[in-house]
Amino acid sequence: MATTLQKPTAHELLPGIRVVDADTHVSEWYDLWTSRAPGKYRDRVPQVRDIDGRWDWIIDGQTLNREGASSAIRKDGSKTVGMAFRDLQLADVHPGAYDLTSRIAFMDREGIAAQIAYPNLLGFGGQKSMMIDEELRNVSMTIFNDAMAEMQADSGNRIYPMTMVPWWDVKLAVKEAERCAAMGLRGINMNSDPHLHGLPHLGDPHWYPLWEACSALGLPVNFHIGASDESMTWFGAGLWPGHPDEVKLAYGSLMLFVGNMRVLANILLTRVLERFPALKIVSVESGAGWVPFFLEALEYQMREAAMDYRDSPKDVFRRQIYICSWFERDDIVHTARKIGIDNLMFETDFPHPTCLYPDSFHYMEGAIEAMTPQERGKIFGGNAQRIYNLDLSRAPF
Repeated sequence: MATTLQKPTAHELLPGIRVVDADTHVSEWYDLWTSRAPGKYRDRVPQVRDIDGRWDWIIDGQTLNREGASSAIRKDGSKTVGMAFRDLQLADVHPGAYDLTSRIAFMDREGIAAQIAYPNLLGFGGQKSMMIDEELRNVSMTIFNDAMAEMQADSGNRIYPMTMVPWWDVKLAVKEAERCAAMGLRGINMNSDPHLHGLPHLGDPHWYPLWEACSALGLPVNFHIGASDESMTWFGAGLWPGHPDEVKLAYGSLMLFVGNMRVLANILLTRVLERFPALKIVSVESGAGWVPFFLEALEYQMREAAMDYRDSPKDVFRRQIYICSWFERDDIVHTARKIGIDNLMFETDFPHPTCLYPDSFHYMEGAIEAMTPQERGKIFGGNAQRIYNLDLSRAPF
């Protein structure tokens, strides 16, 4: 495989720091579900089939989407641009997207001690699973979590996949969070708009049992951008008519940040975190530059609305909310100091279209140099280790 990693890596730019990439993705391999499913579900769980000469992901006889690898990194190590990634199949992409050995080798070259990993196929918040019946939904999610627990163990605790919980049944979600915590998984991945499926919104007491369980288990609740049907409408109905695909991609990628702003506003305005002061919330792939404005605006509007609140949103944020950033470098040091050095984590989003690749740490070199040693240690690894309670004792550096 040709390599494009020619510029300084974390080995050179962040010596002595166990770097943690706080947002990456796993491209689901073809037999992830079929190799684990009980016999009666084997033909119904997610799988790839040839439909009229085209490979598609199918679940219970319905097309999920065209067989794509959800990766923008080609097999030769080069990165696609624009919408070209949609035509790449698993055989076309960097094996580190789906193969554990190749992924660890990539991490070693880059100087990354550990990665937090998120799903692709069923949606970042499991929203695509709502197209099937609840029984199959539960089976599919359990199989996925079992596979991710195996991946974490086989990686020597270098890759930490986040648990998908059956949020459509809060009691079952609590049980699955407990089961996955017992397997060593370190956080849950949550849908950002469950009210679109007839459930209460995230600030409603309906969710208190799940927040209580995650608090007790020490599991962060992760809200990845695009974790609902509504937040993903940017690619279709959410755009002005007539835009070409590349404009949709750029515009949509930008507006996904606003979706997570909505989520955090709901959680803060409904005082969930005052009720659960040990609960950790992570906003994934949302960037950080908007946060100071957001917190100042939120507190101003709460005062103007005559809301009776005990804790300042800024204080609650610093205590319990964490943000992941990747492309921001011009003003990220000032932003980090404004929102709290302890609240920011670095990510690359490997291997997605918007990921920092190649030379992700070279890209951040100016920002790295502007940080103090303590700030570098926290943002590029220490915060993630603390937030997710990571065990990096087996990392080689």
